[in-house]
Amino acid sequence: MASKAIFFSFFIVSALCLSSLACFAAADADEFDRFQIQGSVYCDTCRVQFVTRLSKFLEGAKVKLECRNRTNGTVTLTKEAVTDKSGSYKMEVTGDHEEEVCELVLVESPDSGCSDVSKEAYLRNAAKISLTANDGIVSHETRIVNPLGFMVKTPSADCAAAFKEIGIVPDVTF
Repeated sequence: MASKAIFFSFFIVSALCLSSLACFAAADADEFDRFQIQGSVYCDTCRVQFVTRLSKFLEGAKVKLECRNRTNGTVTLTKEAVTDKSGSYKMEVTGDHEEEVCELVLVESPDSGCSDVSKEAYLRNAAKISLTANDGIVSHETRIVNPLGFMVKTPSADCAAAFKEIGIVPDVTF
């Protein structure tokens, strides 16, 4: 009789533990579907599409997050953000987008002298981003995006010296 009581107690305690664990997992799943995206936008004064010491971060630049279905390419999510005085932007996105291709692209520059964006497909200035908790990334809350840059029409005369400082010998004359 005592063994039946122990078995019944064990069964009740196990059921309570499993049900509380299930509630915890369900609450946690909602938390995994919320992402904070952070990035920055700069003016590429050397037209090299990476940040140099001559780059200037832009206040008031617009960027757009766009997610597309992997199979048919239809847009499933669009969201815009504007940079602050340090050239940084933040946006929050909810939902799991594992089956989509998501990327941030430049929309509008606040500086008319620095508003060029490469039109070449292989030079497309976009940052792909993973917006799912099923990707192995430990920090599920914040996604940091590579900087995106608008370009000036003509590179600065100081670019050659800046490149020489970091050991890059460009095959173009500035």
